[in-house]
Amino acid sequence: MSARILLVEDDERIRASLRLALEDEGYEIDEAASGEAALERTSEQAADVVLIDVMLPGMDGFECCRQIRRASTVPVIMVTARADTHDVVAGLEAGADDYVTKPFVTKELAARIRALLRRARPADEPSLLQFGDIELRPDEGIVRRAGKEIHCTRTEFRLLCELAANPGKVLSREQLLDRVWGYDYFGDGRLVDVHVRRLRTKVEPDPANPRQILTVRGLGYKLAV
Repeated sequence: MSARILLVEDDERIRASLRLALEDEGYEIDEAASGEAALERTSEQAADVVLIDVMLPGMDGFECCRQIRRASTVPVIMVTARADTHDVVAGLEAGADDYVTKPFVTKELAARIRALLRRARPADEPSLLQFGDIELRPDEGIVRRAGKEIHCTRTEFRLLCELAANPGKVLSREQLLDRVWGYDYFGDGRLVDVHVRRLRTKVEPDPANPRQILTVRGLGYKLAV
């Protein structure tokens, strides 16, 4: 069965162009012209990936992403106008897994979608990972802190598993992009930085002064041992 992509875009011409291009890649496409319509679609039928334009009438793309994220861990890609604006970070902070900037090449978008879809637990990954009061079960997609389950997106969970599987080892942004997102050429270090910040709010007692997920300046991140 082909993956279902939900396109959230108010411009009918752009939507039609994207639909044709992604159908040529073998995907099944659903459409929404507004954030409100997108929420209705996701409640009616689950998508495998959601592509959301930032500039939407009424509810903007950021709020649409936040609303979807409250109920689902479905991978979300934000579409922004420019890479050098606050839109990129704002989209990631809203819960997006990745972003593309306009104008974009459809092949690049398709590559990002494939990367999000094919992420899976490596066969040799342990069934249980622990550090401090955090317990991870990669085969079940569960993370607990002091016995209480924590809600993480798929990307946050994969990132936490990658760090936990390499305690004390510094992992560069490039390594994390490759291992968690599944690509490096299209990658952007901001993806890693924002997801680390989000993870810290969930697993650190004091996110502003992290003691478990540490930044190694100029190198990357590591899990304290």
